[in-house]
Amino acid sequence: MNDGVRDIGPLAEPLDLLGRFDGADLAIVIDAVRSGAPIGTVQVLEIDLAHSNDDSPGEPAVTSTHGIGLVGVLRLARAVAQAPRRLVVVAVEGEAFDLGSSMSAAVHAAVPEALFAVTTLIESEQPCA
Repeated sequence: MNDGVRDIGPLAEPLDLLGRFDGADLAIVIDAVRSGAPIGTVQVLEIDLAHSNDDSPGEPAVTSTHGIGLVGVLRLARAVAQAPRRLVVVAVEGEAFDLGSSMSAAVHAAVPEALFAVTTLIESEQPCA
């Protein structure tokens, strides 16, 4: 993998990201979501770091079952000058969110599409030779 690419997961809580962005040019968060889309749908959501608020209208609804959501972590990272320049969420619509639930067939089938989205995002940030 490219020297500029780091894998820092899996993480249990969004708050675990704090201190790991280190002012990166691009941070990609991959997670299962419940948005109402069909199960297995892959969504790529660019988070506007300059205007993100937990309750700002027009922001994508990236919610969390955890104590603090992704936008809250971004606000903290900005406060300590560690926010990434760009944050993208690659979200796969999940089916079962109970502790110990296994991945459904529809979600499993979406993994290659999610991986392609991540690879495309990383390649778009790499300088041309």
